[in-house]
Amino acid sequence: MTEEIINALSKIEGLKVTARTSSFVFKHQKEDVRIIGNQLGVSTVLEGSIRKADNRIRVTTQLIRTDNGFHIWSESFDRQLNDVFKLQDEISLLVAEKIRENFGHLSIESHLVETTTSNVEAYNTYLKGRFNHLKWDEEGIQKAIELYSECIAMEPAYADPHFGLAYCYAMAGSWWPEPSLLVEAEKHINKGFSIDDQSALGYYAKATLSFWGHWDFQKAQENYIKAMQLSPKYTEAEEGLVELYTAVGDFDNALKHVENILQINPLSANHFFTKSNIFYQKGDFKQAEKFADQALILDPNFTHAIALKQLCLIHNGNEDKLNHFLNTTQLIERAEACNLLFDLFHKSKEIQTSTIDEELNKEVPIPLFPWTLFVKIYANRINDAEAELKDAVKRKLGQYVNFKSHPLLLPLRKSAVFQKLANENLVDNGSSKELTLGTEKLALISKEEASSLINRLNDLMEKQKAYLENAITLRSTAERIDISSNKLSYLLNEYLGKNFNEFINGYRLKAFQDMALDPKNSHLTLLGLAYESGFTSKSVFNDFFKKSTGLTPKAWVKQEKS
Repeated sequence: MTEEIINALSKIEGLKVTARTSSFVFKHQKEDVRIIGNQLGVSTVLEGSIRKADNRIRVTTQLIRTDNGFHIWSESFDRQLNDVFKLQDEISLLVAEKIRENFGHLSIESHLVETTTSNVEAYNTYLKGRFNHLKWDEEGIQKAIELYSECIAMEPAYADPHFGLAYCYAMAGSWWPEPSLLVEAEKHINKGFSIDDQSALGYYAKATLSFWGHWDFQKAQENYIKAMQLSPKYTEAEEGLVELYTAVGDFDNALKHVENILQINPLSANHFFTKSNIFYQKGDFKQAEKFADQALILDPNFTHAIALKQLCLIHNGNEDKLNHFLNTTQLIERAEACNLLFDLFHKSKEIQTSTIDEELNKEVPIPLFPWTLFVKIYANRINDAEAELKDAVKRKLGQYVNFKSHPLLLPLRKSAVFQKLANENLVDNGSSKELTLGTEKLALISKEEASSLINRLNDLMEKQKAYLENAITLRSTAERIDISSNKLSYLLNEYLGKNFNEFINGYRLKAFQDMALDPKNSHLTLLGLAYESGFTSKSVFNDFFKKSTGLTPKAWVKQEKS
């Protein structure tokens, strides 16, 4: 439920929605909403709960301002479980409407959740697969493959698990390595596109296969960009683009995009790892270590960040610090190879040939980094290192994708073998244009039309006193003057400089002021007059009054009567 609502709201242009990973950091925590807002950089928080009993679910939701903790809106929903997809759309639309009414213009479609399956069991299995997929490690990918396959067996015409499976096969085919899995990835991409040919997930999977499976820069870039155009806040796709730019040494573009995804998803360990890797490949090891540490604060068991920090500590040269990290951290990658590489890199002690041979010949689980290549280089076994690199590049192994800029490969860079490999693989020929994230905004309403609509709107308020209605909404008001809610939102914000609530409360404020100064109402309290004027909340009334006049209601009345 949470993920689909996040995805739905993320489709609205102009609405900053924190991505799933960062939002889930606060799951099951009793943190103050103001602290959450500060850490996520958001002005509102949507929180709620879901209870399931047999085939029914109850969802409670509340939209809260993070500056003062004020509850903008809350509602409970009781539904049959098989109505969950309609409910996701209903909640998403209501939340978007309330944000628009309180904060400013947003153009909202009639539906935000696109139902890709009606099979609740298949959908639930897909989400379990995605949960494991997003662990980004070998165990998670293997479990995701199993669950996506189960999902496809339940619902063959459901595109998303085909794309999820294609992603997993593409990564596994590159890293494990099993080339036959790349064929399977292609098969599931084609099947998924036969069901949904405008899927951002599909283009992301296709880009992943092009990049990690085939090392095809141009096709990968085109498909990552297509995924981002279909879903502009899809940080996984944009992170893929960052990794692509990092691999070809385009660090400026890589940093630009990693900053963007961290704006959307500020508490993602994976994004901080990706940022760390950019600085590592650039040769800025202190910055790389800093961002690896940030990733590990968010997820202490994140193997990618652990392994990258090992490399940073080797470069930064503090053996005691490295040993402490190796001895106190779980999930270390190839600790003996790491220690050996430190000694070889810094020439800190004599090392027996047999020690090097033993480390090179060990059978170990699939690593994140090519430790054997590093050891060969710094043991001065250059011919062996070149042979390993040549074979790995030919097979397009994921562990070697950053070979062009990798700092530990510096001793090889002038060799003819290295230069030939660099010139022939993952080439950025500049033929694809970089993505422009901004889009030109077109006026929804002309000045002439706006003038007419404003007159109709004012008539509705002044003659019919619609502002006195407690249940008035932007959508219901739009219907009464016969325009779309998107047009009314645009009219209010662009031509009157107010959001919907400011507009309505402006009329309520004027009504309150008139009644408060009328001697006939002297027997009524100020709060009673506020409710008579259409305000539905004491705090909203007091806040709006103080913001509008600079005074409290009591002080204003006293001033006006003196």
